[in-house]
Amino acid sequence: MRMRFIAALALVATAIPAGAIAQTQTIPVQVPLISGTRLDVSATGEVTRVPDMAIISAGVQTLQPTATAAIEENAARMERVRAALKRAGIEDRDIQTSSINLNPEYQYDQNRPPRLTGYRATNTVNVKFRDLKRTGAILDALVAEGSNQINGPNLTIDKPESALDEARMKAIANGRARADLYARALGMRVVRLISVSEGGGYNVPPPMPMVAMAERSGGADSKIDPGTQQLQVNVSMSFELQ
Repeated sequence: MRMRFIAALALVATAIPAGAIAQTQTIPVQVPLISGTRLDVSATGEVTRVPDMAIISAGVQTLQPTATAAIEENAARMERVRAALKRAGIEDRDIQTSSINLNPEYQYDQNRPPRLTGYRATNTVNVKFRDLKRTGAILDALVAEGSNQINGPNLTIDKPESALDEARMKAIANGRARADLYARALGMRVVRLISVSEGGGYNVPPPMPMVAMAERSGGADSKIDPGTQQLQVNVSMSFELQ
Protein backbone atom coordinates (compact mmCIF):
# COMPACT_ATOMS: atom_id res chain seq x y z
CA MET A 1 0.00 0.00 0.00
CA ARG A 2 2.84 2.40 0.86
CA MET A 3 4.49 1.83 -2.51
CA ARG A 4 1.20 2.55 -4.33
CA PHE A 5 0.81 5.86 -2.43
CA ILE A 6 4.34 6.95 -3.34
CA ALA A 7 3.73 6.04 -6.98
CA ALA A 8 0.49 8.08 -7.01
CA LEU A 9 2.32 11.12 -5.65
CA ALA A 10 4.95 10.75 -8.37
CA LEU A 11 2.26 10.68 -11.06
CA VAL A 12 0.62 13.81 -9.67
CA ALA A 13 3.98 15.63 -9.56
CA THR A 14 4.77 14.80 -13.19
CA ALA A 15 1.30 15.93 -14.28
CA ILE A 16 1.83 19.49 -12.97
CA PRO A 17 3.77 21.72 -15.40
CA ALA A 18 7.03 23.11 -14.08
CA GLY A 19 5.90 26.64 -14.90
CA ALA A 20 2.83 26.25 -12.68
CA ILE A 21 5.01 25.25 -9.74
CA ALA A 22 7.33 28.21 -10.37
CA GLN A 23 4.41 30.62 -10.40
CA THR A 24 3.37 29.59 -6.92
CA GLN A 25 6.78 30.34 -5.46
CA THR A 26 7.38 33.65 -3.71
CA ILE A 27 10.75 35.33 -3.41
CA PRO A 28 11.16 37.35 -0.24
CA VAL A 29 12.41 40.91 -0.72
CA GLN A 30 14.80 42.08 1.92
CA VAL A 31 13.96 45.56 3.15
CA PRO A 32 16.78 47.19 5.11
CA LEU A 33 15.76 47.75 8.69
CA ILE A 34 16.42 51.24 9.98
CA SER A 35 16.95 51.81 13.67
CA GLY A 36 17.83 55.49 13.27
CA THR A 37 16.52 58.32 11.08
CA ARG A 38 16.17 58.03 7.31
CA LEU A 39 17.43 60.93 5.21
CA ASP A 40 16.60 61.27 1.48
CA VAL A 41 18.65 63.72 -0.59
CA SER A 42 18.96 64.64 -4.26
CA ALA A 43 22.23 65.75 -5.79
CA THR A 44 23.55 66.83 -9.17
CA GLY A 45 26.95 66.37 -10.77
CA GLU A 46 27.92 68.64 -13.63
CA VAL A 47 30.88 68.77 -16.00
CA THR A 48 31.73 71.11 -18.85
CA ARG A 49 32.99 70.07 -22.26
CA VAL A 50 33.66 71.75 -25.58
CA PRO A 51 31.29 70.31 -28.23
CA ASP A 52 33.12 68.17 -30.75
CA MET A 53 30.32 67.34 -33.21
CA ALA A 54 27.90 69.46 -35.21
CA ILE A 55 24.66 68.43 -36.89
CA ILE A 56 23.18 70.63 -39.61
CA SER A 57 20.14 70.31 -41.81
CA ALA A 58 20.84 71.05 -45.47
CA GLY A 59 18.15 71.04 -48.12
CA VAL A 60 17.29 71.92 -51.69
CA GLN A 61 14.00 73.53 -52.68
CA THR A 62 12.92 73.81 -56.30
CA LEU A 63 9.85 75.29 -57.96
CA GLN A 64 8.76 74.26 -61.47
CA PRO A 65 5.55 74.33 -63.53
CA THR A 66 5.18 70.54 -63.40
CA ALA A 67 5.74 67.97 -60.64
CA THR A 68 8.14 65.98 -62.83
CA ALA A 69 10.29 69.02 -63.59
CA ALA A 70 10.38 70.02 -59.91
CA ILE A 71 11.48 66.54 -58.81
CA GLU A 72 14.08 66.20 -61.58
CA GLU A 73 15.69 69.57 -60.88
CA ASN A 74 15.63 68.89 -57.17
CA ALA A 75 17.31 65.50 -57.59
CA ALA A 76 20.04 66.98 -59.79
CA ARG A 77 20.81 69.79 -57.36
CA MET A 78 20.70 67.44 -54.38
CA GLU A 79 23.20 65.16 -56.10
CA ARG A 80 25.61 68.09 -56.35
CA VAL A 81 25.07 68.83 -52.66
CA ARG A 82 25.86 65.22 -51.73
CA ALA A 83 28.97 65.30 -53.90
CA ALA A 84 30.12 68.49 -52.16
CA LEU A 85 29.66 66.84 -48.76
CA LYS A 86 31.71 63.81 -49.80
CA ARG A 87 34.47 66.03 -51.20
CA ALA A 88 34.50 67.74 -47.81
CA GLY A 89 35.23 64.39 -46.18
CA ILE A 90 31.74 63.61 -44.87
CA GLU A 91 31.14 59.85 -44.82
CA ASP A 92 27.95 58.20 -46.10
CA ARG A 93 27.04 57.09 -42.57
CA ASP A 94 26.95 60.74 -41.49
CA ILE A 95 24.47 61.80 -44.21
CA GLN A 96 20.85 60.90 -43.53
CA THR A 97 17.76 61.90 -45.50
CA SER A 98 15.26 63.53 -43.18
CA SER A 99 12.44 64.53 -45.55
CA ILE A 100 11.34 64.60 -49.19
CA ASN A 101 8.25 66.62 -50.09
CA LEU A 102 6.35 67.62 -53.21
CA ASN A 103 3.51 70.14 -52.89
CA PRO A 104 1.37 72.04 -55.39
CA GLU A 105 1.58 75.83 -55.41
CA TYR A 106 -1.59 77.90 -55.89
CA GLN A 107 -2.28 81.55 -56.54
CA TYR A 108 -5.24 82.94 -54.67
CA ASP A 109 -7.02 85.90 -56.24
CA GLN A 110 -10.02 87.65 -54.74
CA ASN A 111 -13.37 86.24 -55.89
CA ARG A 112 -11.64 83.61 -58.03
CA PRO A 113 -10.94 79.92 -57.49
CA PRO A 114 -7.33 78.96 -56.65
CA ARG A 115 -5.10 78.67 -59.72
CA LEU A 116 -2.33 76.05 -59.87
CA THR A 117 0.98 77.77 -60.62
CA GLY A 118 3.48 74.95 -60.18
CA TYR A 119 5.00 72.41 -57.83
CA ARG A 120 7.54 72.85 -55.05
CA ALA A 121 9.91 69.97 -54.26
CA THR A 122 12.12 69.85 -51.18
CA ASN A 123 14.78 67.35 -50.14
CA THR A 124 16.54 67.68 -46.79
CA VAL A 125 19.42 65.75 -45.22
CA ASN A 126 20.92 65.82 -41.74
CA VAL A 127 24.70 65.99 -41.79
CA LYS A 128 27.10 65.18 -38.97
CA PHE A 129 30.69 66.37 -38.94
CA ARG A 130 33.32 66.34 -36.24
CA ASP A 131 35.90 68.84 -37.50
CA LEU A 132 34.20 72.01 -36.32
CA LYS A 133 36.97 74.19 -37.74
CA ARG A 134 35.77 73.23 -41.22
CA THR A 135 32.16 74.24 -40.58
CA GLY A 136 32.43 77.45 -42.56
CA ALA A 137 34.00 75.78 -45.59
CA ILE A 138 31.36 73.03 -45.56
CA LEU A 139 28.46 75.48 -45.32
CA ASP A 140 29.81 77.69 -48.10
CA ALA A 141 30.37 74.64 -50.30
CA LEU A 142 26.77 73.55 -49.76
CA VAL A 143 25.44 76.94 -50.80
CA ALA A 144 27.72 77.05 -53.83
CA GLU A 145 26.43 73.67 -54.99
CA GLY A 146 22.74 74.53 -54.75
CA SER A 147 21.62 74.10 -51.12
CA ASN A 148 19.19 76.92 -50.38
CA GLN A 149 17.94 75.70 -46.98
CA ILE A 150 20.40 75.37 -44.09
CA ASN A 151 19.42 75.08 -40.42
CA GLY A 152 21.56 74.58 -37.35
CA PRO A 153 24.08 73.67 -36.32
CA ASN A 154 23.14 71.60 -33.31
CA LEU A 155 26.35 71.21 -31.30
CA THR A 156 26.81 68.13 -29.14
CA ILE A 157 29.30 65.73 -27.58
CA ASP A 158 30.11 62.79 -29.84
CA LYS A 159 30.94 60.27 -27.08
CA PRO A 160 29.64 61.64 -23.77
CA GLU A 161 29.99 58.54 -21.56
CA SER A 162 33.33 59.44 -19.99
CA ALA A 163 32.05 62.94 -19.21
CA LEU A 164 28.83 61.51 -17.76
CA ASP A 165 30.83 59.11 -15.59
CA GLU A 166 32.73 62.08 -14.19
CA ALA A 167 29.42 63.82 -13.53
CA ARG A 168 28.17 60.68 -11.73
CA MET A 169 31.19 60.71 -9.43
CA LYS A 170 30.55 64.36 -8.62
CA ALA A 171 26.85 63.70 -8.00
CA ILE A 172 27.62 60.90 -5.54
CA ALA A 173 30.21 63.06 -3.74
CA ASN A 174 27.75 65.96 -3.57
CA GLY A 175 25.03 63.68 -2.20
CA ARG A 176 27.28 62.31 0.53
CA ALA A 177 28.50 65.82 1.45
CA ARG A 178 24.89 67.01 1.72
CA ALA A 179 24.00 64.06 3.94
CA ASP A 180 26.96 64.86 6.23
CA LEU A 181 25.80 68.48 6.39
CA TYR A 182 22.28 67.50 7.46
CA ALA A 183 23.66 65.04 9.99
CA ARG A 184 25.89 67.68 11.61
CA ALA A 185 23.02 70.16 11.70
CA LEU A 186 20.92 67.55 13.53
CA GLY A 187 23.69 66.54 15.89
CA MET A 188 23.84 63.08 14.31
CA ARG A 189 26.13 61.13 12.01
CA VAL A 190 25.71 59.18 8.78
CA VAL A 191 25.72 55.48 9.57
CA ARG A 192 25.26 53.98 6.11
CA LEU A 193 23.96 54.43 2.59
CA ILE A 194 20.62 52.69 2.14
CA SER A 195 19.91 53.24 -1.57
CA VAL A 196 20.97 55.25 -4.58
CA SER A 197 19.31 55.75 -7.96
CA GLU A 198 20.14 57.79 -11.01
CA GLY A 199 17.66 60.15 -12.54
CA GLY A 200 19.45 60.26 -15.87
CA GLY A 201 22.28 62.09 -17.57
CA TYR A 202 21.64 64.80 -20.09
CA ASN A 203 23.10 67.80 -21.82
CA VAL A 204 22.18 71.29 -20.82
CA PRO A 205 21.78 72.83 -24.28
CA PRO A 206 23.57 76.12 -24.81
CA PRO A 207 21.97 78.92 -26.80
CA MET A 208 21.79 77.92 -30.45
CA PRO A 209 24.77 79.46 -32.26
CA MET A 210 23.98 81.54 -35.27
CA VAL A 211 25.49 80.54 -38.59
CA ALA A 212 27.03 83.69 -40.03
CA MET A 213 26.75 83.35 -43.81
CA ALA A 214 29.38 85.53 -45.44
CA GLU A 215 28.88 87.13 -48.83
CA ARG A 216 30.65 85.20 -51.55
CA SER A 217 32.45 88.32 -52.79
CA GLY A 218 33.97 88.99 -49.39
CA GLY A 219 36.08 85.85 -49.44
CA ALA A 220 35.29 85.04 -45.81
CA ASP A 221 33.93 81.73 -44.57
CA SER A 222 30.79 81.19 -42.55
CA LYS A 223 31.75 80.29 -39.01
CA ILE A 224 30.38 79.10 -35.70
CA ASP A 225 31.68 79.40 -32.16
CA PRO A 226 31.38 76.06 -30.33
CA GLY A 227 31.54 77.51 -26.81
CA THR A 228 31.03 75.00 -24.01
CA GLN A 229 28.30 72.58 -22.99
CA GLN A 230 27.26 71.27 -19.58
CA LEU A 231 26.42 67.62 -18.93
CA GLN A 232 24.48 66.77 -15.78
CA VAL A 233 23.59 63.65 -13.84
CA ASN A 234 20.99 63.64 -11.06
CA VAL A 235 20.97 61.05 -8.28
CA SER A 236 18.65 60.28 -5.37
CA MET A 237 20.27 58.85 -2.25
CA SER A 238 18.94 57.56 1.06
CA PHE A 239 21.01 57.40 4.26
CA GLU A 240 20.54 56.25 7.79
CA LEU A 241 21.41 58.76 10.51
CA GLN A 242 21.98 58.04 14.18
